[in-house]
This record gives sequence, structure tokens and C-alpha cells, in this order.
Amino acid sequence: MSALLLSAAPTVRLSAQSVDALAFRFASMTAVTGLEQAMADSLVTLLSGASPDRAGSVTLTLGQGSPKRLAACPLDEVGYVVGNILPDGYLLLRRVGGGPRVISPLFDQQLEGHRVTVFGGAGPVPGVVAVRSTHLTRGRGGPGAADPVFTVDNAYVDVGASSANDVAALGIALLAPASLAKQPHRYGDRLLAAPFAGRRAACAALAAAVQAKPKVKGTVVVAFTVQSLYAGNAGLATVTALLGPFAETKTATLPVRYPGTAVETVSLQDAEALSRELVAWMEGR
Repeated sequence: MSALLLSAAPTVRLSAQSVDALAFRFASMTAVTGLEQAMADSLVTLLSGASPDRAGSVTLTLGQGSPKRLAACPLDEVGYVVGNILPDGYLLLRRVGGGPRVISPLFDQQLEGHRVTVFGGAGPVPGVVAVRSTHLTRGRGGPGAADPVFTVDNAYVDVGASSANDVAALGIALLAPASLAKQPHRYGDRLLAAPFAGRRAACAALAAAVQAKPKVKGTVVVAFTVQSLYAGNAGLATVTALLGPFAETKTATLPVRYPGTAVETVSLQDAEALSRELVAWMEGR
């Protein structure tokens, strides 16, 4: 991989607002790893000439001839699926895509008492994760005993249903993806806070670079990949097998603050700079 020069002025000026707007839009979306189709469909609509490959990654090809290079960013995120539906209408969750090397041991604690979205067959369904009664549970471990750390096994999701049949009527079935309710927040000097804000803003920078219509040197395959959190980075591996080999690969990434939290924060100025950098790289400058 080569270093890219930020000092090179792109042929086409990018609008700062376009990068900001795309980052906010992408941060509002959910793409639980292995279940990214809804976000992928949005990208196919957004980017002229884009299409999904057999793994579900969204790709498009710019230019022609040699060299053939790849610009990529991962779409997916650690999330949850419905693991069980109880007779009284509560949902139980199972985490997808996060092992001890990927996430904090307290990652699941962000669910406790917070709003979530469950993506059923009839559309997104709002819910909330129940909180244990402090009156009924206080002191059960004995005097001075600390409460155990909240885990995904403690997450009982209330979607307003009182029976399993009510849940089915909402279009929710086993393995339906679920996530914290996404509420991206812009603050300070063009900062964006949201779950997985870094990945979303990096993909927004790549999308903005494509929309700037760079004068590509050779061929550049642009890929928004799925299943990056699976062993072997399955989405990227499929892109390489189908459209490679590539002389060079650039993965769009951005530095973040508070990584892996509900308030992961990224600088939209950095995202804009990355988009310009990607344009210069595509043009071979």
C-alpha cells in the first residue's frame, strides 16, 4: 500500500457539506455483520453503476486499463440478533461479530435500559431493554455484595408485545437483526458521535470521492465490503477473488475517540480530508 498525499489539490472540489451529510446518513444506518443488505441496497441506489456481488458487498468500477487498484471500506458492525422469543412477548438477544479481541468486555452494558431497534420483515420496530428492579434485587448477594456486570444474557427487549403472536404480527422472527437505536449527534467543531461513527464516516468519505467523478488512472474498483468481522474478512476476500488481482489496495479508515462505544466520535474534517485524499489516489497523484 502506498502513502497518499493530502497536499495534492483534487481536480474536482468536494463539498464539505456532502461529506458531512453522507456521514450523518450512514451513521444513522445499521449493518449488523452478515446482515448488511438494507445498507447495501441504499448504497446501490446512491451510487450510479454500483451493484452487489455474490457475498453482498457493493462494488463499482471506475476507469479502465492498468493498473487495477482497489479502494475499500467495511460496512458491517458488531450487533445482535433475536435469539429467542418468550411466550410473554419479550425478546432475548445474541451478539454477532464481537469476540474479546474485537470489543470491550463492557460492550453489552450499553444496552441496559436503552432504546434499541429490531429490524423485522415489516420494517424497523422500536424497543427498549428492561432494567432490573433495584427494590427486588438489592442485597440478594448478601451485605456489601456488588451487582454482577450486565451482559447480553440479561437483555430482555420489550417491543410492546404481550405474547409471541404479537411479536410475529410485528414481523419479528428469530435471527432478526437488532442494534442500539441510532441517533447520530453533531457537536463542536464538526464532530460526529454515533455507534461505529469511524467506519460510517470512512465509507461516507469513499462515497463522496466516487461522487466527485475523479479522472481515474487505470482502473479503480470501489468496494463497500460486508462480513469484515468474520474470520478471513469474507466480503473483501470475495471482491478480490471476483475482481482482482489488484496492484494496490487502499482501505478507508479514520481515527476515532471513544472507540466501540455508543458515543464513538470522529472528526468530519478528517473525513473530508480523507475524501480528497482518495480522489488524489484514484487519479494517481
